[in-house]
Amino acid sequence: MSVQQFEQEVLQAHNSYRAKHGVPALTLSPKLNQLATDWAKHLLSINRLEHRQNSGYGENLYMASGGNLEGKDAVRSWYEEIKHYNWNNPSFQPSTGHFTQVVWKSSSELGVGFARRDNTIYVVCNYNPPGNYINQFRENVLPPRQ
Repeated sequence: MSVQQFEQEVLQAHNSYRAKHGVPALTLSPKLNQLATDWAKHLLSINRLEHRQNSGYGENLYMASGGNLEGKDAVRSWYEEIKHYNWNNPSFQPSTGHFTQVVWKSSSELGVGFARRDNTIYVVCNYNPPGNYINQFRENVLPPRQ
């Protein structure tokens, strides 16, 4: 799969989930794609997940070894945190921060990066503007439409 195909797969997966929540689609940003790719390559080189400090962007990380090496697998794993989200108390929780960033209404740009060696992949997504701001969950994380 080409880099462009991977980026499009991740973008389409995000926008499919975002549509379920009635929020605008994201667009790919070449600048954010480069930032995310550089970080994914760094994570592969150190062989562990850690967030980039002070980038100014939202960030979701994913690592898989063996299976689930496609872009949509990363986005699905983040979105599946919805089952832990407390709709009665919209707020940041470590167990749902990936999900809330995926569907964060005010984010408009997406950067996609990945690095792969054999059967291991690291995926980094950056978001602009970033999500998960305290006291902004109710207006940015909308329940899925039935």
